[in-house]
Amino acid sequence: MSFEVIIPFLRPIQTLLESQTISEIMVNPDASVWVEENGKIQFLPEIRFDEGALQTGLEVIANHFGKKLDADSPILNLRLPDGSRMAAMIPPVVNPRPLMTIRRFTARGYTLADLIRVGMLTAEQAVMLTEAVREGQNILIAGSTGSGKSTLLGVLADAIPEHERILLIEDTAELHIRKPHIVSTESQVDTHRNKVTFDDLLKAVLRHRPDRIIVGEVRGPEARTLLDAMNTGHRGTLATIHASSADESIRRLASLAIRNSANLQLNVAEEDVLRCIDLVIYISRHKGRRQVRDVLRLQRPAPHSLQLAAL
Repeated sequence: MSFEVIIPFLRPIQTLLESQTISEIMVNPDASVWVEENGKIQFLPEIRFDEGALQTGLEVIANHFGKKLDADSPILNLRLPDGSRMAAMIPPVVNPRPLMTIRRFTARGYTLADLIRVGMLTAEQAVMLTEAVREGQNILIAGSTGSGKSTLLGVLADAIPEHERILLIEDTAELHIRKPHIVSTESQVDTHRNKVTFDDLLKAVLRHRPDRIIVGEVRGPEARTLLDAMNTGHRGTLATIHASSADESIRRLASLAIRNSANLQLNVAEEDVLRCIDLVIYISRHKGRRQVRDVLRLQRPAPHSLQLAAL
């Protein structure tokens, strides 16, 4: 489905979709339209969808992508042809009209120098993190929604050697990895076809000889599979996770790992995380500014004396 085919169903926001500076387009159930541009959120009262037009358009778009959007399946996540990510919900889970958010990837062409220039990280951090990626260290990038985790991951992936085979796993494709030997996969949990979960995909890609595994976001029981993979020699993994601090990301990854494991205790899972992950990067977002606040190196001098060291 080409972008031109989608536009008629999103005509009121066409100019927003074509903008090179707008990073988020939000249409609320009260029909108000908001955007994030250059880190600032603003209301656009002059833009509105006709009554019923947005829901009809979303249903058509979902159908074109082989997905369902109706009262029985009211949540939609997909990637638009230009790479933007669309998330939508319709009644009865929201009322009285649909909720739609489109995240546009204005940072696809960013380089490490660009991130230094805008203050996301320092030159010293950039050198250290680039070397860590080259060496094949396992790196977890933590932060809130919209903090820049995917942007940083994509830029750090530039340091992966050209000859290495990369297996990328996402629920909705949004990462743009600029490497020649990359295989991109997407989970299928809200389509007309049989479900393929994130964990299903991760187990499958391990059979396809990855030199590197990149996980768009760890959010469920796939955390256990990921830790097992790293424990058995899969180095150079890059992954993101929602967390409010670097320390909290370790606890969250551990809690996800035990979600479907009745016999695994949280403290044991935390030790697994500390054994597997080499670096944790925490990105915060404040007043529109995204910045690396913490980089933690996980030190393992002895099996029972695991600790954290702030860099």
